[in-house]
Amino acid sequence: MKRRYGDQVFKAVAYVFGCSIIAMLGIMLWEMFRGSSFAIDKYGPSFLFSKAWDPVAEEFGAWPFIYGTIVSSLLALAIATPISVGIAIFLVEIAPKWFRDVIGFLIELLAAIPSIVYGLWGIFVLSPIIREYIAPVFINTLGTFIPFFRGPSFGVGIFTAGVILAIMIIPTIASISREVLMVVPESQREAALALGATKWEMIRKAVLTYSRSGILGAMIIGLGRAIGETMSVTMVIGNRPEVPDSIFDPAYTMASVIANEFNEASSNLYLSTLIEIGFLLFAVTLLVNIFAKFLVWTTSRGVQEAK
Repeated sequence: MKRRYGDQVFKAVAYVFGCSIIAMLGIMLWEMFRGSSFAIDKYGPSFLFSKAWDPVAEEFGAWPFIYGTIVSSLLALAIATPISVGIAIFLVEIAPKWFRDVIGFLIELLAAIPSIVYGLWGIFVLSPIIREYIAPVFINTLGTFIPFFRGPSFGVGIFTAGVILAIMIIPTIASISREVLMVVPESQREAALALGATKWEMIRKAVLTYSRSGILGAMIIGLGRAIGETMSVTMVIGNRPEVPDSIFDPAYTMASVIANEFNEASSNLYLSTLIEIGFLLFAVTLLVNIFAKFLVWTTSRGVQEAK
C-alpha cells in the first residue's frame, strides 16, 4: 500500500496549529504569573481585599477595582438580559422572515461598532442625559431608602459604565439566545399549542423552560465580555481608585486601571501590581467563558439526544 506522505504532513501541521492555541494560552498565563510574582510575594492574598492605592508610598490593593468590575458588569447584565432575550424571542417566534433578517443585520452592526465609539458617545451624549434626567429620578425615589442610590450625580460613574456595557453586550446575548431558541424542537411548540396554550404560554413553558441553560450560558458569555471591556468603560466610569458609596459615584475597573496606569508605572512593584490585576482579570474571564460554553454545550447535547 502506497504511503500518502501529503496526508501525514497535513495531519501533523493541523496538530501543530491546534496545539498552538493551548501553548499560547499557557505562555500568557505563565508570563503574567511571572510578571506579578513580585507583588504576589509582597502582599499575598491580602492584595485582593485591600483598599489602599498609593503609588507614591507603594501601597496597593485590588479591592476597589474588583468591586468596580463586579458592580458595573452585573449592572450591565441586569439591563441587557431582558432586552436581549426579548429580542431573541421576537426574532424566533414572532417576527416575519423579512423583518427578522433586517433586525439580525442591525444586531450584527451594533456588535461591530468599536468600543472607542461607544466611549465617545457615552461622554458626549449618555453622560449628560444620566446626569440631568435619569440619575435624579433614582436619587429622589430609591435614594430615600436605599443608600446605594444616594449622593450627587456626576454623569460619569458606575451607572453610566453599566449602561454602556449593557448596550455592548446586547448583541452577544441576543445572538446566542436566538441560536439556543432556534434549536428547541418544533414538537415542543406544537405539543403546548395542542394542549390549549396561548402563544405566550407556549413560549414561557415550552421554549424558555427548555432553553434556560443555553440562555444562562449566553448571559455568562456576555458577562465575560463586560468584565474585560476596557476603553469605553475607561472613558465613562470616572477612574477614581476608591470603593464608591453610590451607584452614581466615579469608580475604577480592573481593565481600566491597567489601561490608564500601565505606562505610568515607575517602579517594579507598581508594574508587578498592575500585571497581577491583569492576571486576575484574565483568570476570571477565562473561567467565566469556560462555564458559559459548558452550559451552551449541555443544551445543544440535550437537543441532539432528543433527536
